[in-house]
Amino acid sequence: MKLIKVLKSLAVQVSAMSLLAVMSGSVSADTPTLGVMQLAQNSDGFEVERVYMQSCWACHNSGAAGAPKVGTAADWAPRIEKGMDTLLANAINGINAMPAKGLCFTCTDDDLKDLIQYMVDSSK
Repeated sequence: MKLIKVLKSLAVQVSAMSLLAVMSGSVSADTPTLGVMQLAQNSDGFEVERVYMQSCWACHNSGAAGAPKVGTAADWAPRIEKGMDTLLANAINGINAMPAKGLCFTCTDDDLKDLIQYMVDSSK
């Protein structure tokens, strides 16, 4: 029963994040897949706080599906111990309930690294 609640919660969050991405202009309903892939290679003007609010905040603010909460040092300490390379690999590939790239389809690996560093720095 808990799994069903988690899955429903994740489905709502994914829908909400997709809607936010479309509303922010990051992606449009008409954007072809190739266009999104090109955006991922060109992240000029990347704003870590804005992207965090669009792609990371929903789960990392609430702790949904076991996501480490930003601002809670105890949640991040064991992850930080594994090192940035592991944190980045997990963000790129996804881990547990977190999808690949945390649904930031326009993020480059460097963007993801900056997002991770932002969350880590905010959680010490």
